[in-house]
Amino acid sequence: MQSDIILTNSNTIKDLNGILSLQAQNHYSNLTESEANKHGFVTCKHDFELLSRMNSPYQHIIAKDQDEVVAYALVMTREYSEVIEVLKPMFRRINALKFNGLDLAQTKYVIMGQICIAKAYRSLGIFEKLYEQMAKQLKAHFQFIITEIDSENTRSLAAHKRAGFETIDIYNSSKEWQIVIMEIA
Repeated sequence: MQSDIILTNSNTIKDLNGILSLQAQNHYSNLTESEANKHGFVTCKHDFELLSRMNSPYQHIIAKDQDEVVAYALVMTREYSEVIEVLKPMFRRINALKFNGLDLAQTKYVIMGQICIAKAYRSLGIFEKLYEQMAKQLKAHFQFIITEIDSENTRSLAAHKRAGFETIDIYNSSKEWQIVIMEIA
């Protein structure tokens, strides 16, 4: 990772707006099919109010170059299970799954709500560093980080596998999704 890139938490309004800007640039609706296939994409759109609420009590992890947000990993607790429509099926699936003999509904898990890296900063190790930082910050509170990935987002699936996630479920809900998990505690 380049030395001028720092990992930190989203602490300011400017940080949250930087996340929203990066999210908009990489939302599948703003990319060509070729760009989405080659570089990956994000599915959800957050508004400032929701992103701000999600930032407490556990702050989002961000990478900054100078004062610009160049990557982020959003932290989402279970309290948002009924807030974002496209994620409702994911929460229901997770709470019906077992992992290593444990009913996930009975465990302490956190959702990585979305991860994104600006194009100019990809392939620098930032993806893995975001998850390392997230695990370090959250392992005292949670046993697992879980997320879901659109099966068409092959770049993201490969990156999550390299970061230590494993697929525990594949299901359809308007499209095919893969639920992946990483133990952190």
